[in-house]
Formats: sequence, structure tokens, C-alpha cells
Amino acid sequence: MTSTAQDVGSLDATAVAAALDEADCGTVAGDAGRRAQYSADASNYRRIPLAVVFPRERQHVLNALRVCRRLGVPITARGAGTSTSGQAVGPGVVLDFSRWFNRLIALDPQARTATVEPGIVLDDLQSAAAEHGLLFGADPSTHSRCTLGGMIGNNACGSHSLAWGRTADNIVELEVVTYRGTVVRLGEMTRAEIDAAVAAGDDRGELIAALDRLARRNLATLRTQLGQFPRQVSGYALEQLLPERRFHLARALVGSEGTLAVVLSATVRLLAPPPARALVVLGFPDAGAAADAVPALLRHEPLALEGLDRALTDIVTRPGTRATIDTLPAGQAWLFAELGGPADALPRQAEALAATAQRAGCTGHEIVTDPARARGLWRIREDGAGLATRLPPGTGAEGGAEAWPGWEDAAVPPDQLGSYLRRFTELLHRYELRGAVYGHFGEGCLHVRINFDFSTEQGTAVFRAFLADAARLVAAHGGSLSGEHGDGQARSALLPLMYGPDVIALFEEFKNVWDPDNGLNPGMIVRPLPVDGNLRVSPHRTPLPLATVFPFHADDGDFAKATRRCVGVGKCRSADHRGDVMCPSYRVTRDEKDSTRGRARLLYEMTQGEVITDGWRSTEVRDALDLCLSCKGCSADCPVGVDMATYKSEFLHHHYKGRLRPAAHYTMGWLPLLARLAARVPGLVNALASSRLAPAVKRLGGIAAQRDLPRFADQTFLTWFRRRTPQGDGRRGPVLLWVDSFNNHFGPEVLKAGVAVLEHAGFRVRVPDGTQCCGLTWITTGQLGIARRIARRTVAALAPDVRVGTPVVGLEPSCTAALKSDLPELLDGDEDARALADATLTLAELLVHHTPGWQPPQVEGRSLSQTHCHQHATSGFGADATLLARMGIDNTALDSGCCGLAGNFGFERGHYDVSVAAGEQVLLPAVRSAAADTRILADGFSCRTQIAQQTDRGGTHLAELIARALPPAGASALPAPSLPPTDKEHTRD
Repeated sequence: MTSTAQDVGSLDATAVAAALDEADCGTVAGDAGRRAQYSADASNYRRIPLAVVFPRERQHVLNALRVCRRLGVPITARGAGTSTSGQAVGPGVVLDFSRWFNRLIALDPQARTATVEPGIVLDDLQSAAAEHGLLFGADPSTHSRCTLGGMIGNNACGSHSLAWGRTADNIVELEVVTYRGTVVRLGEMTRAEIDAAVAAGDDRGELIAALDRLARRNLATLRTQLGQFPRQVSGYALEQLLPERRFHLARALVGSEGTLAVVLSATVRLLAPPPARALVVLGFPDAGAAADAVPALLRHEPLALEGLDRALTDIVTRPGTRATIDTLPAGQAWLFAELGGPADALPRQAEALAATAQRAGCTGHEIVTDPARARGLWRIREDGAGLATRLPPGTGAEGGAEAWPGWEDAAVPPDQLGSYLRRFTELLHRYELRGAVYGHFGEGCLHVRINFDFSTEQGTAVFRAFLADAARLVAAHGGSLSGEHGDGQARSALLPLMYGPDVIALFEEFKNVWDPDNGLNPGMIVRPLPVDGNLRVSPHRTPLPLATVFPFHADDGDFAKATRRCVGVGKCRSADHRGDVMCPSYRVTRDEKDSTRGRARLLYEMTQGEVITDGWRSTEVRDALDLCLSCKGCSADCPVGVDMATYKSEFLHHHYKGRLRPAAHYTMGWLPLLARLAARVPGLVNALASSRLAPAVKRLGGIAAQRDLPRFADQTFLTWFRRRTPQGDGRRGPVLLWVDSFNNHFGPEVLKAGVAVLEHAGFRVRVPDGTQCCGLTWITTGQLGIARRIARRTVAALAPDVRVGTPVVGLEPSCTAALKSDLPELLDGDEDARALADATLTLAELLVHHTPGWQPPQVEGRSLSQTHCHQHATSGFGADATLLARMGIDNTALDSGCCGLAGNFGFERGHYDVSVAAGEQVLLPAVRSAAADTRILADGFSCRTQIAQQTDRGGTHLAELIARALPPAGASALPAPSLPPTDKEHTRD
């Protein structure tokens, strides 16, 4: 048998990948791009694997183990890669179970069990269980993307483990395979079952015999040193081998971080949740005071008792979330207490808990009855791991600084939490470090991201010394280095500061019984790697000097720092639509390379120049960015503000500099200019686009053959506007209507409707002199030099109006977003560009917030609305929702994410299938199933085009909806044909 070493530097990645591919291991990838994508998890660590394997079935896993055993290659099993301790990265072969090995095998509602493959996402299991009124008890904040295999590896807990237990407490049985290929089914065992297994004399029997001997020799140690409180997760769970715990080998493997065996399937326990729940938010003077109140509040038996302090909430900048935070009860720290039970009993329980909190020093409380508000509050807590990676802005020189895991989730018995937290805060001050504290206060488990400086030798030395002192501190309080995220590389080397030599020796013996070749995730828990080895940011590695066009001020002008904003929490891998846009292409392909995180990983590795060696010319990065829709969803939805649309534009600018570009960059990127030329002979252009030559035209233009080309209007909006007579009294003064290229040339009726509405509201409508452009199409295709010149002209043309306070109203969300966000970045330091951004409003924002006394027309009926992804990222839908409510519209805002067309993306050759699949997830089925009298609202030209081309319905702009309901005097400026009922032909034309 080959003994596996941790050093695999002598092995050739290409040869390893070829051997795996020949052995039928599923999909095997050994290219530089894949290896870069899997080089990190959500921790501080970075290790480049030799290959990545995506098994589709059980036999693929067994085959991969056989090959790796023969070659002496270590294996790291991986789920969603959201581990914060470094145990999901390794130097050998990474097995990614999340993509295909993720089925729900069986669900028995009577027995309340489910059997799953390890790659199943927790929310998918929860959805299946919910159909039977059941759920899985452990619910970490990454529930929308974490896998059961990863939860088993780390013994994940979550907010409700206080009532429903950790992952280990909800495991019935595991089927696993060892590095040597022994497949074992594990569960609890009686003495008779143990003796029978040993007597069998097979590989399974020998394994059980060795484990039985280990347990029987060390009963006192197992009873007194391990399992002393629920969140004692560090090390191996050897207490599960005790006879009073029924020698539960499956639960003993939970939390072993993939170091003992690879999970093939898991049978888990399901439970019935209480019929109703209530959330009580409690304010306290500081986090220490909140911690002191925990023991008293636990007597009320809450389902969850979560805490967070002001340092975390101060980081939030997203308007909707910020509004939720600003209405929290008075305090500098808060506890979220969730109660469960019969609905009629919850108000009494909530008041009793609040009364106890008041006696314990609570400064204010709120009993939350609105489900939407409760979801918003829980979202803040769930986003903590991402939010905490940046210190609060405006806090001196350190404001907005990077913060890192490392001392991520230590836990102490709850009655020790107040003391521990105060001494931990003192420790931070002594090392001149800062971090935002939050976590599972009810179980004494704290999360914190700290502003370690890994870029210098001194900062790394401080990191090392701080961890050692923090480990001693938590041990002095009877606590655990890890409360749910596992030890990994972050804490394994610190275990001797928590456990005595006898326990450490037991851990090594346990590992040797299972994995004598050290082939599974070596360096974790036993024979550990140093805490400061393999750091993702290191003083020994100098990033490539990459000059950028965008300033990246939030990251000190450092593109490498911008790309490492992605700390791996993986929210972009969420497949469910919960009001988020990111990441549309990942939701279609479920491939890591198509996630925001996967792209950010590649871009970061490009800045390092090791795996991705050709910088801006990298084909691996280009290919990974190909399916990025530039939707800007990540800029708002990613907790740390990764802005992949901007990164993509920056990359494309440099990648194609001085080189021939894809044809679509010329046709779609230069669309505003080409449209002006086409507007001279629109009939001829439309005839050509619908003739037998259309396929050739599309092929030459890099346009998808399946796409219908939009038809040019017979008359542009600008031509119409300059010939018309203004209407209304203009009593509110001038407003500048931004004339975007899309609506000007393809949908002038939208802009005409906007004029009618603005004049009815009392504004005097003006349009920019000349033909101006926001430059969006050049930005998205990475033609930043041209985009900057266009932006300068536009800003100069609008500056006189903006300087005197004239608002600028945009009707096309993508162009409005470009004026608000892209232009000030492109023209960094230009005060007129910043003033233009501040002056730019959506129609709804102007009418709701800047038009006092105006009443919209009343419109009866229902509507479905599709929020454009750029509007989602910059302005949100709040003003639109308010305006629709004032109009009496019963609107349903679709939880659909991006429509999938996304400007040039859905028209480009090679993108059609992904584009349509993105729309088919929510938007298009919702449109098709909507009642005939339900209006389909979509302000984005792309959204309306996707709807028109993929359904038999059409989309209506908000301006059109209002204009059609105006009294005759207000609507007289519009010719009758421009206000037809919603239909497919109207939207196309």
C-alpha cells in the first residue's frame, strides 16, 4: 500500500487527471481554470488541487478513490465550499459532490427520515420535507447552498440548534467508504451487534473491533473531556462511542471534516416544527450586556437566540436592509429570540420573554408580527459572514478595511458567554485588532471577522500570536475552539491548547483506525498544518502589477484586493429565487465556473500569476466570464459587494486591447451608433432583418440564430418630440428626460408615455441637446476607452441643467443605472459626473418623492412586475411599489431574478440556451400562467423583448400604464396608436 504524503509537488496534474478520466470517475477536470476555481473555500487558505472530479454516481466515487490510492494522491471531499476553516481545499484531488451527486434518495414521512446523497443542498431537502410538514433541524445561515455532506463534515448547527440540535443529533445512519475502499454502513449499535460484527472477521468487523477497543480503554476520558456542552465541536466526537450513546459510529464521524471516510449517503432524522413562531427583538447597551441576559432568556425555551452588535449593522449599506436596521429597538447590540408554539399562546410567551429581558438590562424591544419584516431581520443575521468581511465605513483609517475568519466560531457554555466576550474584546484591543461580533448567543457560540494583516510578516505574526492567546482564553472558560465550523487548518494546530496529550493521542489513534494511509484530507485535526501556512494573502507572494481603468476606490485602487472581496460564502450559488438576482447563469448551469465566486477566484488567481499565468490575456478567465450576464445583481446581493459586471468590463477592455474582438462587440457594443444610421432607412433595415438574408446578417454580427432582431420604429422618439407642441402648465419647472437608444429607436411609445405622465404631473419636459448616450453597450463589452469619451461628452452636455438643479429622469433602467453608477466611476473625480448621478431618478422616484400633491390616476386590476436587474442593483423597486399601490393596482413583484436577456448577452451567439433557461426559471412561466387581464409590467427593454419573444404576451412600461389611465387632457399629447392594449406586437414594435 502506498503511503500518502501531504507533499504532492512531484505529481503531474495532467497525468493525474488523465488517470482519473480513464477510470470512469465522472467528469474530471485538470485544467488551470478548474484548479484555480477550487483553490479556496470561505477561509483564509489557498491550495491548488491537482484535479477536480464531479462524480455522478456511487461507483464514480469508488473509482476515484482507487486511482488516488494507486497514485498516492490525497482526497478532499467538498460540498458547496463554504467552509471557513480551510478543510474544503487540498493539494490533491477535490471531489465536488454538489453538482451531480445530490439526489434525494428516499423520504419516509411516517418514520420521519430522509436518505440523501451528500451533495444535496439543505434547502432542497427542506423543500421536500416541507411537503409533509417536516424539516431538518440543523439550519446554518448558508442553508440556500450548503450541502448535507458539508454539514456532516463540520457538524453544522445553525440558529435553531438550540431547540433542534446539531447535524450530529439528526443523523440516523451513514454509508461511507474509507480511503482503502472499504464500504461501511454506520449507525448506532448494541453490544450484541458489535460482537456480531467483530465475529464476522471482514474489513467492517476489523474496523468496528478497533473502535470498540479504543472506546472501552478510554471510557473515563470520553465521559469527562468530550461532549461537555452542545457546541463542543473541536476534535473528533469520540463521546459518541460511549455505550450510553449506543456506540453511534455515524454520529462519531460527523464533524470529522472528511479525514476518516467519504460519505456516500446519509439517512437523517426529520422533525415537525411548531405550528407558529414569533420573533422578539431585544436591544441592549452592548454585546456583553446581551450575553449576560442569555441564561435568563433560555428559561423561556426559545427556538433560537441570536445576537449581533452595532459593528455588524453599521456595515450594511443596501437601502432596503438599512431601513430595516434603522428601525431596530434602541441599543448597541441586539438579541433575536424566536419562540414557537400555538399561535394563540405566542403573544403571551413573547411578552413574558420581553419582561425577563427588561429585568436583565434590555433597552428596548419589538415583538415582530409582520412576516416580511421578520424575514428582513433574519437576512441581516444570515448575511453576517459576508457583511463582517469589511469593517464599518467611516471609522478612521481602518474604515472599510478587510476582515478575515481565523477565530471564526469559538464557543463557551452560555453562562460563561458574558465573561468570555468581555475578555475577548480586551484581547482584541491589546492586539489593536477590530471585528464585528455576532452569532448563536443562546449556545455561547460567537462569530467574528478580524482585520488581520496577512500582507506583511508582522501582521502574520500578530495573527499567529492572537490565535494562540484566544485559544487559551476559550479553554479557560471551558469552551471549544470551534462551535460549528470545524477545526480545519485554522484551528487544528491549536487543539493541544484545549485538550491534554491523552485526548490528542486518542484523536490520532481514531484517525489511524480509519485512514492509516493519511489519504483523506491530511493536515486537518491531527498531524495539523500550521495556522499561518497556505494563506490566501501572503507576504511571500506579490500580485502582478495590473493597471485598471475603473478606479476601485473601495479597494484602494487594487484590482487584486477587489477580486478577493469574494471570501467564498457562496451566496451566489443559491438556486432559489428569494428576491435576489445573483447569479443567473449559475442557477442555470449549477457549475462553479459560472458563479460569481468561481469567476472571482479565477480573477484573483490571474492577479497572482501562478496557476493563471498570462494575466489579462487569460483564455481561462475569458471563458469563465463568457456566461456572466453583466446583470449587476452581485453588486447588490453579494454581502461583500463583489461587482462582477465591472470586473468583466475591466477584463474585456485589457483582454482585447489592440486585438480583433468578437463580432457581437461591434454590432451590439456599437448599437447606439448603428441604430442612428438605421433610423435613416428603418423600413429597409426591417425588411432586411426579416428577409432570407437575416440568418447571414446574424451570423456575421455574432448574433444568435434563434433570436428575432428587434424592429426599428418608423419614427424615432426624438424626431417626434422635436416636432410636437408641449402640453401642460409646467408649473413644477423643467425635467430632463433621458432619451435612451433602446426606446428611442425600438420603443418610442415608452418615451412618449413618459412625456405625457411628466407633463400631467406639472413638469416641463426637455430632452438633452444633440444625441447623447450613457455608453452602456460599450461598457458591457469592455470598450472602456470609447465609453469614457462618450461619458465625457454626455456629462458636459447635461452639466448646465444639472448644475441648476434640473432632475434627470430615465425610463430605461439599464441606462439610468449607468448614469447613476458607471459614469462617475469611469470619470473618476469629475464633479459634474457625480452631480449627474445624484440628479438621476427613475420615473417612480420622481413621482413619489419629488412631486408633492400629485395624484396618479386610479387603475383597477392586477399586475405582475419584473424588476430590471440593474434597477434592483441601484434603485430597487420600493418607489415603484408605492406608486402602484397609490394607483390601486394589486401588484405581484416577481421573485424572478434576471430575465435572462440582459442587453447584449441574450442576443450573442452561444448564449441563447442559457438566456432562455434563465427566463424559464420564474419569469416566463409566470407570464404564461397569468390571467388575460393581468398586466405584465417590465420597464426594461431587454425584459420586454424576452417576454415578447418567448411568450404570447407583451410587457408594459410603468409610464405606459399611467399614461393610458390619464384623463384625455393629459393624454392628448399621445397619438392613439401609441397607447394600445398590451399585446405581443406592441411590445415587439
